[in-house]
Amino acid sequence: MELIPIENKIYEIRGRRVMLDRDLAEIYGIETRVLKQSVRRNMKRFEGEDFMFEVTKEEVLRSQIVILNIGQGKHFKYMPLAFTELGVAMLSSVLHSDAAIDANRKIMRAFVATRQLLLNRPVNEVQELKNESNYLEDVFMDYNDINEDTRIQLELINEALAKLEVKHAYVNRPRKKIGFVMD
Repeated sequence: MELIPIENKIYEIRGRRVMLDRDLAEIYGIETRVLKQSVRRNMKRFEGEDFMFEVTKEEVLRSQIVILNIGQGKHFKYMPLAFTELGVAMLSSVLHSDAAIDANRKIMRAFVATRQLLLNRPVNEVQELKNESNYLEDVFMDYNDINEDTRIQLELINEALAKLEVKHAYVNRPRKKIGFVMD
């Protein structure tokens, strides 16, 4: 499994970057039930919200509807567990299979890559967004049966980026120095 799919499963809840139990179970190749059982048997290792916490219904509905996929009619008997970077590292001491160890390495690399991305933002964010938009457009154009809605959305994104680029250029233009100048 590459880092990008793992990075897409890192959510921000309560101001922390976390991964949900079901996503971790999928990556480890086990059932969510098995992962939760292992964690519950070793609760001493996960004490404190800096390792793991249970997501509340309010948090799911308010901030991360993606978590439950409510539009698809998915409902959970138990709310998901959210594991911080420390909690994911602690999972490696609970799950002992070789597959779990390998998956854990990849997950830790994804957390580090996410942190690096946040710390090292691109110098010209507008140009970076434009590059990503062009890439998406190329990907969508490879599919010949692209619908009209997607074309309109791509055009709107390009228009918004053009406006952002003009604004960015205006804000970052060289300015005359203020003050008295002697010849």
